[in-house]
Amino acid sequence: MAKSQYAVIGLGRFGSSIAWRLNKAGQEVLGIDLNEERVEEAEIFLTHAVIADSTDQKALASLGITNFDCVIVAIGDDMQSSILTVLLLKEMGVKKVIAKAIGKRHGKVLEKVGADWIVYPERDMGERVANQLLSPNMLNYIELSKEYNIEEMNIPSSMAGKSLRELDLRAMYNVSVITVVRNGNIIVSPSPDEIIHSTDLLVVIGNRDDLSRFSNIE
Repeated sequence: MAKSQYAVIGLGRFGSSIAWRLNKAGQEVLGIDLNEERVEEAEIFLTHAVIADSTDQKALASLGITNFDCVIVAIGDDMQSSILTVLLLKEMGVKKVIAKAIGKRHGKVLEKVGADWIVYPERDMGERVANQLLSPNMLNYIELSKEYNIEEMNIPSSMAGKSLRELDLRAMYNVSVITVVRNGNIIVSPSPDEIIHSTDLLVVIGNRDDLSRFSNIE
């Protein structure tokens, strides 16, 4: 993965978890918060962490915020600061701004002021838990649109020991296997003759309803 530069504004639980994961993946991450204690905690695992007011354009400019590939606005319950921060970032020319929204109204305003991607952590986590309860083989998923997902799944026991050609998942379930994960190794665009093992994970793409049907196979 090529190294990118990220700034995370707001180092609460949500912002810190994103910053930590990006840093662990080898990316350059700047953490920004008004709370000195949060900044000190973040300095342990981040490239840089600073105390700054993200609603102050001069403060953002002094940090070279426009040089970052992506800025994540993870401000907690202060909607006014969240909205003003996104507005300033887009006015200053930041390429990509991802913003955390508390609710639908907050999200709509963030969209209007220019946020490129709006995240609803509580809603998304609730959906993730519900989906995993309803689809026991599903481990993780990425929402591509309202209709399509990419999902990581355990292998149904009935499929172990068979090749992808034999299983013919596209014809049977209208889903496509894009990756097989085996013992930590990733097999991208696996051959139709690839034999599926019981301990493998499948990464599949398809319509949500088709994926749900497939994930409930035993």
